[in-house]
Amino acid sequence: MIQVSVTSTEVRNQRGTAKASGKAYDLNFQTVWFHTHDRNGNKNPYPEKSEIILEKNEQGAPLVWAVGEYTLSPSSVYVDRSGNLAIAPRLVAIKPKAAAAA
Repeated sequence: MIQVSVTSTEVRNQRGTAKASGKAYDLNFQTVWFHTHDRNGNKNPYPEKSEIILEKNEQGAPLVWAVGEYTLSPSSVYVDRSGNLAIAPRLVAIKPKAAAAA
């Protein structure tokens, strides 16, 4: 399980025209922190900063992740058209553990 921390709802927008195709693009990014592991499976001491591309709703507005703790959904991992393993992050909220009865 890869834990992902969202600490801000701030969104960075990037738009322009692709050089190769000439098509317009409009992407929205949100900063997240991945709690990764080393090659031996040991958890790294600090989370690593990354940006994920946000999906859009029917009106074209970005679907921003709320501040909280998440894991990567199994549907995040797929084989791309070149046959390479790829990741398109999709998050699943971690439900808080219930407090033990006293």
